[in-house]
Amino acid sequence: MSEDTETPQPERPDFYRLGTFVREDSPGYLMRRIMQVVVNQLDRRLEVGDLTYAQWAPLYLIQRLEHPTLATLARELRTDPGAMTRTLDRLEAKGLCRRERSTEDRRVVHLSLTPAGEAATAPVPQLLCEISNELLTGFSHDEWQTFMTLLRRVAGNAETLQAQTPLSSTSYACPASPGEPS
Repeated sequence: MSEDTETPQPERPDFYRLGTFVREDSPGYLMRRIMQVVVNQLDRRLEVGDLTYAQWAPLYLIQRLEHPTLATLARELRTDPGAMTRTLDRLEAKGLCRRERSTEDRRVVHLSLTPAGEAATAPVPQLLCEISNELLTGFSHDEWQTFMTLLRRVAGNAETLQAQTPLSSTSYACPASPGEPS
């Protein structure tokens, strides 16, 4: 293939059309509903006091990531750095995490869990496994593998979409259904 030849992009489908669009059948709606159930179930099952998703999620990431920073957490959790700062202030006040200025770059502040923070996040991985398995009740192993492959494709498409800059001339309406005026 020559350098001048571009890789052909897959054609964008038109599964959804103006006039026939049903919110409850959209991937975003269904994924959000599922995530709300996961968060709600985990909040209910975590017996660590008054921690909520907004608090245990950063703690969990601090535990899982190598050299986590406020910017990393904000990016991973898709939240505003100011909101993440306020959350970390509350978690630090509860004695669950601490901030440590980097010795290599004083502008960087690394985050770590205290022993109480470690204890608070300890049940999260097992609970996530339990909840995930409950969500997949009735799926065969092959169906689960197919489902995961499809979700990864949707996630990849979402990342590509996120990276694109919308053009001002782009229309954001769904195509009209056959027989409907455009």
